[in-house]
Amino acid sequence: AAHRHRARPGAPMGEPTIRLDGDIRNWVLIPITVAMFLVGVLRHNVAKLLRGDAKVDLGALREAQAVIRAERVRNNAGYVQSLGFRQRRHFFCDKQTGVFSQKSTKLNPSQAMLSDPSMMTDMLKKNLNMIVPQMLTAAWVNFFFTGFVVGKVPFPLTQRFRGMLQRGIELQSLDVTYISSLSWYFLNFFGLRGVFALALGQNDLDDAQQMQQQMAMGMDTSKAFVAVKESLDMCQHEFALHVAERRAGRLLKKLATGAEKGDARKFANS
Repeated sequence: AAHRHRARPGAPMGEPTIRLDGDIRNWVLIPITVAMFLVGVLRHNVAKLLRGDAKVDLGALREAQAVIRAERVRNNAGYVQSLGFRQRRHFFCDKQTGVFSQKSTKLNPSQAMLSDPSMMTDMLKKNLNMIVPQMLTAAWVNFFFTGFVVGKVPFPLTQRFRGMLQRGIELQSLDVTYISSLSWYFLNFFGLRGVFALALGQNDLDDAQQMQQQMAMGMDTSKAFVAVKESLDMCQHEFALHVAERRAGRLLKKLATGAEKGDARKFANS
């Protein structure tokens, strides 16, 4: 299926180019891509049917989103000025009006499932719609198409990409830029989201977003409020631009004394 040819002019010695058989494109690469797209369309329609008229607890969702927003504020505090960070911390942590100073109205996940058994059923349906089609498609690709080389990346890569691009092919002499059929399946799995968004409109197939939403709905917000509030109160804010200015000043001073670049960088980061 793959034919070796002598190295192209200017290529390093010992790296022959490989011309892939056209049948691989017609009977491996295109079928995998088309099958992944059709499975995505099927999952999209099944998700719309399963979603139905599900009721969303807006209060619980608002509280879970507040926890996520507070975590983002803490993780990216260096990108806002001190006044902006203090205002955000006051909004979340003020003893009287702060979001996390209010009592959570959401039941913990175990109590919510006991009071509403349909919640467990809905979560099971969503997980089945997310996991089962991907397991069947992966098994189909692994059974019928494993071991094929279907393409080549048009730019050089390091050896660390071999495990990602050449799954199912244990051939160390093969250039790392070649893509196996099983890896092509995984690339389609993550790369077709934009195509689904264009073809289907509202995209219901973002598995990472679905998992994040399920984790947010299953969050025990009463405990999360306490933990996030403490982390925000203890956060020592420092504007990243001031840190960069101070680091640049130390770096320039060290370079002015005739120090090497590596030593100057270590001194500036210390």
